Amino acid sequence: MITLSRRLLLAGSIAAAVSLPAPGRAAEPVSGITLDWAYYNPVSLVLKEKGWLEEALTPQGVSVTWVQSAGSNKAIEFLNSGSVQFGSTAGAAALLARINGSPIKAVYSYSRPEWTALVTNGDSPIQSVEELKGKRVAVTRGTDPYIFLLRALADHGLTEQDIEVVLLQHADGRNALIGRQVDAWAGLDPMMAQAELEQGARLFCRKPELNTYGVLNVNEQFAADHPEIVETVIRAYERARRYALEHPEDLRAALVQAAGLTEAVAAKQLERTDLSGPAIDAPKRDTILNAGLALQLAGAIDAGVDVAATVDALLDARFKTALAAQP
Repeated sequence: MITLSRRLLLAGSIAAAVSLPAPGRAAEPVSGITLDWAYYNPVSLVLKEKGWLEEALTPQGVSVTWVQSAGSNKAIEFLNSGSVQFGSTAGAAALLARINGSPIKAVYSYSRPEWTALVTNGDSPIQSVEELKGKRVAVTRGTDPYIFLLRALADHGLTEQDIEVVLLQHADGRNALIGRQVDAWAGLDPMMAQAELEQGARLFCRKPELNTYGVLNVNEQFAADHPEIVETVIRAYERARRYALEHPEDLRAALVQAAGLTEAVAAKQLERTDLSGPAIDAPKRDTILNAGLALQLAGAIDAGVDVAATVDALLDARFKTALAAQP
């Protein structure tokens, strides 16, 4: 179960305390920032490839470093350790991290994808969520696929205790499914699309409305100390997002190149990815809140947590003017 973690709360408190400037002292100048890129965040691939953020920040003496996140859980680990200032996750995963003490703010939305579903092999007898009872299911805890799995189980009268959870990173989960080491997998694109098209895997539970938005998160102290850098990052992301919408073939090529996919697999992932709504707004709040309330009802979030207040603490719409700025 994901409940309030004393360890994460303590770690988050320590990280926040270390990063706080002394009273009366201005924040330290920034000489460099680190962002993540991820297969599940195709806009990040375009931005990294084009170098538009470097173009904007290098003249200011700020360097840019990129690291790969293999899943929302890894992005949260990077944010908590301070090894990145900006990390991309699913909205519900960011909410769980905030509940567990991670001092992050979601400042931008890079997509609304249907990036997760429950997957089994093509010749598996499994046809419904109810049939997962007693079965081995691969999943990456702390990610949207994990949250999707919990909600799907709850919708069909089951809990995590009714299945045998096999904790694996996304790519390893796919390999375990194809290798028949597990009965099902809470999938994530593009690995899910790859398994579907290349190994004949079958998506037996799809609910696009249970997928939460992809959001870009930043440490809240960094956002408070350096709002101009946050705005610059968002403007660069916007340039990449608009380019991706106007040049879908280039977006597909960037995904093919970065992830080593076939054109067909990249196209399958992107047809399930909506890049049209970057603002942190009411629909995103509602979607993330509904996910949190559903998880609380299922017992995955402690009953004492004020989910609505935590969602409001997570989402930060202060930087919306950067969305309208032309590059």
